[in-house]
Amino acid sequence: MLRFLLFFFLLIASAWGAEKKIPILCYHRFGPEVADSMTIKNSAFAEQLAWLKANGYTVIPLDTAMRHLKGEVKPIPAKPVVITVDDGHKSVYSDMAPLVKQYKIPVTLFVYPSAISNAKYAMSWEQLRELETTKLFRVESHTYWHPNFNHEKKKLSAAEYEKFVDKQLAGAKKKLEERMGHEVKYLAWVFGIYDDELERKAAQAGYVSALTIDRAHASSAKKMTSQPRYMVVDRHDLKAFARMVDGTEDRMPPSKKEVIRY
Repeated sequence: MLRFLLFFFLLIASAWGAEKKIPILCYHRFGPEVADSMTIKNSAFAEQLAWLKANGYTVIPLDTAMRHLKGEVKPIPAKPVVITVDDGHKSVYSDMAPLVKQYKIPVTLFVYPSAISNAKYAMSWEQLRELETTKLFRVESHTYWHPNFNHEKKKLSAAEYEKFVDKQLAGAKKKLEERMGHEVKYLAWVFGIYDDELERKAAQAGYVSALTIDRAHASSAKKMTSQPRYMVVDRHDLKAFARMVDGTEDRMPPSKKEVIRY
């Protein structure tokens, strides 16, 4: 009996010490018809959510997933998946939200404050706050105005670039916290651009984690400031969607993985 108990506890300890992996999906726009490659048809998104449910997946909050990878949250569903949306397009409010409410799934919105209540394509602060009152949506940071850090680094002096990065990272966090009334802990790298310096500045600004679009499962073996996501676009059929979620694509050699540019 004693040997059995010892074996059991060693098995549990080994399981928790193993690498943890979670698929994180990244969307942008939604609509009744495909307006561009980044637009997911409402019917296609509904089909994806139905597939997740039928195949035993549970959509969990990004915060729960990141804390689990850090070892802070242990009991999570056996087949977890995270849904995120970048940019704050108004179609999230008009087209995505009804399906999110129907399926009662948590969604993280990465937005950049310069566009909110300003750009024609973007949601308003009021709409974002309304979505958060459902307890299904959570607003996080996508920098201050969606810059290309590589371009800015080439044209700015070192001092100017450092000030620019501070505005995009710390400035966005501060603005979003003021507008939304809660702590902003997570960042999505714009265009998937990041490097050691940017990761250091993100941590310095107070972000707990930052996410890329590197097309792999988020993992406890990866740095928290560069956790990968799968960008979902119009050309991804249900078979391709399944490969992202079930880890098939994550096991493909880098040269064979689909490269998504936007």
